[in-house]
Parts: sequence; structure tokens; C-alpha cells
Amino acid sequence: MPSVCLKDRTVILVSGPEAGHFLQNILTTDLDRLAAGEARPGALLTPQGKILFDFLISRAGDNAFRLDCRSDVADDFVRRLMLYRLRARADISKQEQALVSVEWETESNGSQSDSGSVIDTRFADRTVRRRYGEPAGSGEIADWVRLRIGAGIAESGSDYQLGDAFPHDVLLDQTGGVGFQKGCYVGQEVVSRMQHRGTARRRVLLVSADEALPGPGTELTADGRGVGTLGSGVGRHGLAIARIDRVKAAMDEGKPIHAGDVVVTLSIPGWASFRFPEQAGAEEA
Repeated sequence: MPSVCLKDRTVILVSGPEAGHFLQNILTTDLDRLAAGEARPGALLTPQGKILFDFLISRAGDNAFRLDCRSDVADDFVRRLMLYRLRARADISKQEQALVSVEWETESNGSQSDSGSVIDTRFADRTVRRRYGEPAGSGEIADWVRLRIGAGIAESGSDYQLGDAFPHDVLLDQTGGVGFQKGCYVGQEVVSRMQHRGTARRRVLLVSADEALPGPGTELTADGRGVGTLGSGVGRHGLAIARIDRVKAAMDEGKPIHAGDVVVTLSIPGWASFRFPEQAGAEEA
């Protein structure tokens, strides 16, 4: 079972008698559906619905929640949480020198229960576990990135910039990272409108090519027109956030899509429920 230490991750602990109520009112994740032993994705949004911080959230005991987030933005995340806390009885602290690691089954045959870890629910085809406070094995970070790419799981920093994407863009609506049945949270009105109107056009897509892909941030073009941007990549495979209407139009017209000088193929992750538009007609600005 591969095991990798994620040195770019840290943990923020939110605890106290009103911790759950406080977080439920500001985060996209529906904590009423968060079971013990699982980690669900989520985000804290701007009022305009853009992702300000992304994370995995899990229960860390009675009235306590663990926010597994990027180390380089953790201090800013703590400050933003404290800004929203007001008089809520909740303690917020960054766990200094927290160890975060990930391990996964090499086959899609499930695994036995493990009380010392939480299941990363973003992965549909195999069991992936997060561990906290325990040393990891000697696996390579590239193995983790390869697994994440194959599953179509995007993360900020690697695949998109904070403040520049809606939850639908990075498939939080597909991975259980948005609670559409819960009450209000920051940015909820914009996200709900996008969901009910079906107006999401930017989506995470799988990228493959016959040669090595260029680096993250490379523009994807079809007939000289931008259709998206490359994110994470390992060798000939990667992720991109792209306009699915423009990708479909290029496919219908037989126009190749390029990442720099490399011709690429774009596809929807097999577990996702969205599809390319039937006809790529008039598009939104």
C-alpha cells in the first residue's frame, strides 16, 4: 500500500460546543452528512461565490473538526475563520508541525476498516486514506499526483488559483463538497443559482497526449482560440480546467486542441455526472 507524506499540507482544528454550527453556516460542505471516519472536500467562498480556501474536513472527536489545507495559506485561513467566528463558542488553532500523509489501495477492491485514518471520499474507484500525526512511508509524491490526476481530483495551487474558480469549476458539486440541501453559507446564492440553472461551463477534464505535456498554466487552444488551462501533469497525462462548450465545438468541427505545441485529448472523468453539451451553440461570455 503506497504511503506518501504531504509536506505542503497542515491542519486547522476548530473545536467547541458551537464549532459545528459555526462551520455549517460558512462552509460549502454539509456537516450534517459528514460521518465519522471520512474526510469530505469543501471550500470557504467569497460572497461572489469564488473559492477563497479549499480543504478536506473530517471529525476530530466530539464537537471538533479537522481542516486539512495548504500550509502556505493556513495562517490566512485561520484569520478569515476568526473574522467570521464573532461570538460563537469555537476555538480555532493551526496545529504546528502537523503530519499529514496519504495512502491508497493499489487495487479497486476496498479495504478493511482502520480507526487511525479517515477515508478521502473524493475517490470513487479505490480506497484512499488520510492520516494525521503519524510518519508516512517512503512513497514518491509523483505517485500521489499521478493517482490524483487519474481520478480527476483538482486542488488549488496545482490546478487553479484561489479566488479564481467557482466550486463547479473544480467539481466540488460532483465530489460532495457542496451541500445543496443545507441552509445559507458564504457565497451560497451564486453557487445555488449556477446549480439550478445548469450554467456551469468551466470544468475539470482529464488530459492525455502522445508526448510529454508542457507545464501547468499552459493555455489550451483550438484553432487559435483559448479553451482552458493545464493544471497538474505527470508525463503524458494531466488535468485541465476548460470550457466544455468550446471543447465540444472543437470536437464537433474536427479541430485539434493544443497545449502549446502538443496535441491533447480531453475527456470527462468517468465518475462525473456532467456531460459535454449536445450542441455547442451560443455560449456565455
